Amino acid sequence: MFNIRSVDLNLLPVLEAVYEEKNLSRAAVRLAMTQSAVSHALGRLRFVFRDELFVRQARGVLPTPGADRIYAKLRSALATVRESVTDSRGFDPKASERRFVIAIAHPLGPIIELRLQERLAKIAPLVAISASTRSRPIELHRALRMGRIDASIDWLAPREDQFNSKLLFEDAMIAVARKGHPAFRSPVSPRIVREGRFVGLRPRLDEHDAPPEIQALHRLDLDYALEVSEILEVFMVAGQSDLFGLVPRSMKGVAQSSFGLRVLTEFRAATLPINLYWNASREADPAHAFLRDELSAITKRVVQA
Repeated sequence: MFNIRSVDLNLLPVLEAVYEEKNLSRAAVRLAMTQSAVSHALGRLRFVFRDELFVRQARGVLPTPGADRIYAKLRSALATVRESVTDSRGFDPKASERRFVIAIAHPLGPIIELRLQERLAKIAPLVAISASTRSRPIELHRALRMGRIDASIDWLAPREDQFNSKLLFEDAMIAVARKGHPAFRSPVSPRIVREGRFVGLRPRLDEHDAPPEIQALHRLDLDYALEVSEILEVFMVAGQSDLFGLVPRSMKGVAQSSFGLRVLTEFRAATLPINLYWNASREADPAHAFLRDELSAITKRVVQA
């Protein structure tokens, strides 16, 4: 069995710096070491990992596949250690190098991520955000439970009781159609909408597993001619056909200004609470509290815009 005590852990930041800089001289400057000391450390690392790690080139070094695999795991481990030390001394947004991973399944996700990055660039320039904005995320709640994702904005609540939540806003579904659609030739009535054909997002859950709000929408028994995976596809199809588009009310401004769509009606039976979710174990983490506060404020501003 491999003995971790046989490894000088001070060598690991050297591997990280050389991998990221792709140059021994720049890595030495970053680490405040001499280039010969960096070269010596790499020699010891080669012995530990039994891999060449880096291949010399004319203007630097190229990592081997072995170094790629090691770095992929090493980076997150070193980041965790740095975060632990930094947080034990108190969280300072201006100095923190904390890295967060968030998931936003709501269609406004890309805009929320962009505005959050803009905000952090001003008040926490070293804090890094990585976001998934997939409308149909895979194993999202498991990733939250395991700590691979720090927080999520979603309409679908985790089933486990180890998550905390905060209501960000309430959404609803609306029907939209292109300008010039035959439905607008006379006053729009509920009957016209109910008898129309729709393009909508493909559901994330089977009908019987869906929350009550989504089941209420299903009971409207709308006629779906087409189901797609992303909200952009709904806008495109509705804008170029006589299908009605089913979209969140919070996307009304985008539908009107960017795609020239008009609102037909709102389905109040399908009001959806949009929540911020996080693992309860992160509740007392000051850095995580900072993330939650910023996410909440940014989301509310984006929805109200």
